[in-house]
Amino acid sequence: MSMLLLVLAVLAWPTSGLASADSPRGMVHIEGGTVRPLYETASGSQSVAVTSFWLDARPVTNRQFLAFVRANPNWRRSRVPALLAEDGYLRDWRSDLSFGGLAPHAPVVDVSWFAARAYARWQGRRLPTTDEWEYVASASATRRDGRSDPAYTRQLLAWVSRPRPAVFPAVGQSEPNVWGVYDLHGLVWEWTADFTSALVTADSRSNRDTDRALFCSAGAVGAADFEDYTAFLRYGYRSGLEARYAVPNLGFRTALDDS
Repeated sequence: MSMLLLVLAVLAWPTSGLASADSPRGMVHIEGGTVRPLYETASGSQSVAVTSFWLDARPVTNRQFLAFVRANPNWRRSRVPALLAEDGYLRDWRSDLSFGGLAPHAPVVDVSWFAARAYARWQGRRLPTTDEWEYVASASATRRDGRSDPAYTRQLLAWVSRPRPAVFPAVGQSEPNVWGVYDLHGLVWEWTADFTSALVTADSRSNRDTDRALFCSAGAVGAADFEDYTAFLRYGYRSGLEARYAVPNLGFRTALDDS
């Protein structure tokens, strides 16, 4: 390759989303844009603005969550209140302070939304909103919006058709999307800070306890397209969840406001 072509290739390489020396640890920067929800918002809008923010490049792992419960005894399996997590909370861990034979770098699962939010706050962060999660998850390996790419659609369908593995592999083994984010699809479903549902919305006046009704995002992109099968799988999955649920294929990652 000539020097001129090499320089042009470097200049063309996307910089947004890539980690730098100033990045919060384990996070990538996501440049703002718009996302199209599965259903129209309460205002009737067909797109939602997403401002720039930071997102974990990988889901939170067993090792990371162990550090959290060591530092926060109230979130250990034997101590967590039933109001904040059901009986299945960390069910496959050997004890309060041991994840046993589970891989340390595998995604932590069987954690409630309350526990995921507490972990994020302990890190000085937060859970991503559903709009933020969907915005990043709509990206393929080469496009910020891969929803119009038939190859990407086929890849999503292949992912959601696979059964849950008996033992989860380490995070970060899949190809990252164009932002540099791993495992948004095909590994675990993920909690988000809020919920987007045709049945319940955060601005509903009848919704008096949003924390208990929060849902999760999942392993698929959002869509207003009736042919987007994976979007309806996501919607159906999250509509059956409550914030205290602990599900064997449900994990999370954290986000941070852009400063």
